[in-house]
Amino acid sequence: IEAEVQRRKQSIHQSVERKTIISKRYKRKHPEVYTLQDSFLAPAFLEIVRYCTSPAAHLHGLLRYIESFSDKRIYRLPVFTEEFCQAFVDELENFEQSDVPKGRPNTMNNYGVLLNELGMDETLITPLREKYLRPITALLYPDVGGACLDSHRAFVVKYSLHQDLDLSSHYDNAEVTLNVSLGKDFTEGNLYFGDFHRDPTPVPKYVEIEHVGAQGLFHRGGQIHGALPIASGERWNLIVWMRSSAVRNQLCPMCNKKPQLVEAEGFGDGFTETLEDNVPETVNVCSLG
Repeated sequence: IEAEVQRRKQSIHQSVERKTIISKRYKRKHPEVYTLQDSFLAPAFLEIVRYCTSPAAHLHGLLRYIESFSDKRIYRLPVFTEEFCQAFVDELENFEQSDVPKGRPNTMNNYGVLLNELGMDETLITPLREKYLRPITALLYPDVGGACLDSHRAFVVKYSLHQDLDLSSHYDNAEVTLNVSLGKDFTEGNLYFGDFHRDPTPVPKYVEIEHVGAQGLFHRGGQIHGALPIASGERWNLIVWMRSSAVRNQLCPMCNKKPQLVEAEGFGDGFTETLEDNVPETVNVCSLG
């Protein structure tokens, strides 16, 4: 455990170094995809957001616009246009083929891209979370901080026959997760969901859900889940772990203890520390998590 704590502390500084090198050396192929525009978003998604920001919006009204699966509070909805997904994946492939250093999403995914290192956090993911996703999560997940998601960790994972095929059971370091299928062509590889990690049952019940291109799945971060092996092709997924400092400041979702904070760059793991002027900053990680 101590070795893992030290690795995580070092990874913070290594990520900052990579981001600096990437910003200086990497030549963007599709610079337009780095700044969020309404044209990137599916018309049906924009309609959902309009409903969620209307004065009379409520959960049952929202559920008329989106698909709901079982009783596990997993929801599917359109997010991006296919044109944006194609340009986005093309940009990611161009980055993969470049000679700049690359960090990987986590210890379970060996292929993929950390979007903050690529320079997409401030202009793409943050406005997506603040303006479009949070009105939806406020109605879907008010009990886990859905109305006050104030930071995130965003990355893209890649599955292919000769690289990562699947993803074993786990839960996320997040209050709410959005998982969007960006393409490309693939077969099999459905997602599966079990119990909430704090509510284990003697015989877990799993629900299997197909991932549809350009559509996203919302689920609680603590929901145990995984990805079955793909049978052919290649799949890219955008994952946004959304965090609420108001929730996780009370209890770290990974170690279930009061967080012991270590200073970090950017959003860190989404914890906040009240400074002398009482202005919180989401710049810390839990050294125990």
